[in-house]
Amino acid sequence: MIALPKVSINTDLSDGRCFGCGRNNPIGLRLSFQQEGEGSVRAEFIPREDYQGWPGVVHGGILASALDEGLAYAARRAGVNCLTASMEVKFRRPAPVGKALTIIARITRSTRRLIETEGHITLQDGTLLAAGKGKHFIIARMEEAPEREKGAHNND
Repeated sequence: MIALPKVSINTDLSDGRCFGCGRNNPIGLRLSFQQEGEGSVRAEFIPREDYQGWPGVVHGGILASALDEGLAYAARRAGVNCLTASMEVKFRRPAPVGKALTIIARITRSTRRLIETEGHITLQDGTLLAAGKGKHFIIARMEEAPEREKGAHNND
């Protein structure tokens, strides 16, 4: 049996500095996830030139960060705070700077200590740009139902 690390972390995000979703982070992605169907979340964003690697192409690390945020947010909507333990990303096509991208993520499996997720990033026409899977350590369960907690991570 694997011994999972015991983690104590401050999960108060009220300062809005999260790189993925914080509204008070001037260089952040400022993603805003909404519930979509049963156990799925969705966000749209337009990557700025600040996020490019090659000219006109979004840096892969930014896409991985956006996908990681979506995977973790799917788990958060299930009522847990978690940390990404592992993540696999497959890049399918270059993502253009300045074009609207959609991130969709969902939970695929949940145990007492881990949540597994999958998600993808597409263009508005459905063209697949990146897909990934994640495993997340559960560090705390929320006391309230996730629907009541809407926006807490986004600081809306």
